[in-house]
Amino acid sequence: MSVSVVLFTSDLRVHDHPPLRAALSSADEVVPLFVRDPAVDRAGFAAPNRLAFLADCLTDLDAGLRSRGGRLVVRTGDTAAEVLAVVRRTGAAEVHVAAGYTAYARRREEDLRRVLADEDCRLRVHDGVSTVLPPGEVTPQGSDHFAVFTPYHRRWEVTRPREPLAAPRAVRVPDGLDGDPVPVRAAVASVSEGLAAGGEGEGRKRLIGWLSRHADEYEERHDDLAGDATSRLSPYLHFGAVSPAEAVHRARARGGAGAEAFVRQLCWRDFHLQVLAARPDTATADYRPRHDRWRSGKRAEEDLTAWREGRTGYPVVDAAMRQLAHEGWMHNRGRLIAASFLTKTLYLDWREGARHFLGLLADGDVAENQLNWQWVAGTGTDTRPHRVLNPVLQGKKYDRYGAYVRRWVPELADVPVALVHEPWRLDPSDRAERGYPEPIVTLADGLARFREARGRD
Repeated sequence: MSVSVVLFTSDLRVHDHPPLRAALSSADEVVPLFVRDPAVDRAGFAAPNRLAFLADCLTDLDAGLRSRGGRLVVRTGDTAAEVLAVVRRTGAAEVHVAAGYTAYARRREEDLRRVLADEDCRLRVHDGVSTVLPPGEVTPQGSDHFAVFTPYHRRWEVTRPREPLAAPRAVRVPDGLDGDPVPVRAAVASVSEGLAAGGEGEGRKRLIGWLSRHADEYEERHDDLAGDATSRLSPYLHFGAVSPAEAVHRARARGGAGAEAFVRQLCWRDFHLQVLAARPDTATADYRPRHDRWRSGKRAEEDLTAWREGRTGYPVVDAAMRQLAHEGWMHNRGRLIAASFLTKTLYLDWREGARHFLGLLADGDVAENQLNWQWVAGTGTDTRPHRVLNPVLQGKKYDRYGAYVRRWVPELADVPVALVHEPWRLDPSDRAERGYPEPIVTLADGLARFREARGRD
């Protein structure tokens, strides 16, 4: 019997899975393979929340395959070496894998080509599995990628994505192929208490339910911190438990301004991926250098610690950071406010913030995380690189009644609406009893420091 291998990476689903469907159409039996590669740990991508979410996704993927007569084969070790071992054990004629766009994913593909070069086995890389449109699908004249979102979005929204594929009815796996137990969440230590459940089943339920019940209000409420009207699909998209192409098709079938606003966010995701694909160095280097000399030293370290712990003295910033610690997720508006405060009010290196986020976010994605941080820091693709978000004004606008702050900063739970975003205006004795810190910097001083650093006096 002919055999193909499907190497699952960031595409942990059975619905709309081009590599799996291609493998099934070209072979009698298929090995669904996932390799737990220690190189991922060494690269710093094995944060507890993502490991726990990954375990949920793998458990669910295994269940989805078993319901179709198959199973997930899990191996631990170097990815290319483990794939080669499976190819030799089964006599597989093809290995199918979704294209990746990070430097690590590209090295993985190169390693696979190298080890399979002397085998009678073909590597087939499938583009557009983890995106709506793959990088390079739309490009500006004279460049390999768009550097500004708006023109990219204009081209992207009129380019039709591929049609989603149905899940296979049956998956037949060769007998006698050994593997490791499928990881389970319970085996992961230091997981955030409020981390959501992962997996394709949960992701599809969330996508379908959110579109039917909440999409209509998304355009008006997606920045409402307390309302929490966003889809919360980002971790499922990161692990490929939900297909972005299917999400776009379902949203457009739903129709309406809210659904289109949601689709625009998926376009942002593709936009950042095409930037990273063209400039892999932007994971760590400024896309547009501003010659920043970020603060360092003892006081800078103290400010960074206060920011990480949600004790800056600015309630909406602290609420966002505490939500991150508790849930392994943060509201998008909260991410913008917290990132602006770190990079522009405290004038600390965006890489410090990006590293902290990657350590906690279940959706910690190199392209989305790093390039959104750069956007806020003014070193990325923002056409207004020197804008500064005032956390007080942002709080009053997007947490009008203070419900978000009260939810995550219990020290301020009973503060009147008029003062909840400016607790330093409370009576001194009241402030002392609450134990909530004074602001670590005045906004005027922070703004002046940033403008001087960027030569914006």
